[in-house]
Amino acid sequence: MEKTADMPTAQAEKKESQFVKNSVLYKEFLAEREEILKHKWIESEKAGKDIGFERALLDWIVKHRSHWRERRMKEVRTEKAAS
Repeated sequence: MEKTADMPTAQAEKKESQFVKNSVLYKEFLAEREEILKHKWIESEKAGKDIGFERALLDWIVKHRSHWRERRMKEVRTEKAAS
């Protein structure tokens, strides 16, 4: 995003930050991260100890990511068709 000479830097940075937070890519990142954190909690409970984010991430990617993405895309298509 371009900064103009009359727009203060803090204001321009706030605008950029809002643009990022409203982007579809960022929202998808947050949704995926939330799923990984849920997986981490479940697997940590099973193990009786914290398995760590990296282990949970890799395990989730291998076991659940593709199915989660397919389901997510179906939800998006359904929402678009309904509107």
